[in-house]
Amino acid sequence: MGMVDAPLTLAELLPNAAAITVLTGAGISTDSGIPDFRGPQGVWTKDPAAEAMSTIGAYLADPEVRRRAWRSRRDNPVWGAEPNAAHAALVELERAGRLRALITQNIDGLHQRAGSGAGTVLEIHGTLRDAVCLSCGLRTPMPEILRRIDAGEDDPPCAECGGIQKSATISFGQPLDRDVLDAAVTAARSCDLFLAVGTSLTVQPAAGLCLEAVEHGARLVIINAEETPYDGLADAVLRRPIGETLPRLAGIALGGGR
Repeated sequence: MGMVDAPLTLAELLPNAAAITVLTGAGISTDSGIPDFRGPQGVWTKDPAAEAMSTIGAYLADPEVRRRAWRSRRDNPVWGAEPNAAHAALVELERAGRLRALITQNIDGLHQRAGSGAGTVLEIHGTLRDAVCLSCGLRTPMPEILRRIDAGEDDPPCAECGGIQKSATISFGQPLDRDVLDAAVTAARSCDLFLAVGTSLTVQPAAGLCLEAVEHGARLVIINAEETPYDGLADAVLRRPIGETLPRLAGIALGGGR
């Protein structure tokens, strides 16, 4: 299938899609002031050492990495970020009964803040909004731990067992949550339109969900600033800004035609 960027094609695809599965990446949250990781202004592009904070071995072995990680969590732009028009467009699709699932690689919780249902959102890389103990598994809302950072602790141990805590995100070297991943694969296989938004589609297994969807008969639409490895599979590829494009597509899908 060729790459097309034709409103006519989208006007045909979108209104007829009864079960839409969406995969979102960092690009949907940049309008909310949250930088991506791998882009020109990305967190890891500008500071390669920051990647160590997201690697479980280094995190467990080195208290200095943990201290730096806690400071980074405290100062994360997530805490001041608000959902944007693209997040809101997906809420509209869900409320209209058109969304099969909303799979996100993001850890910012902005989909839920925008009004997406907790049962609809599948956070395959976890969330920054909770902390988890790596020994006993206790989950604590992140703001509670950050208050301890502000009070002077630099590597706060678990209140229950004294173990090492980190954000409830999936670090390099940690397994994904099998239940969440299974639900994501099922959603990819059982949709008639798969929409990939703001993701480079380079991180597996998230990227492979595009292939799962297409192999099970879904149409594929990709909205991303840069090329992705899956563009050649797509029925439509759009390079325009997500904050304008996604609300327009939701409008077409819901019959408003905006």
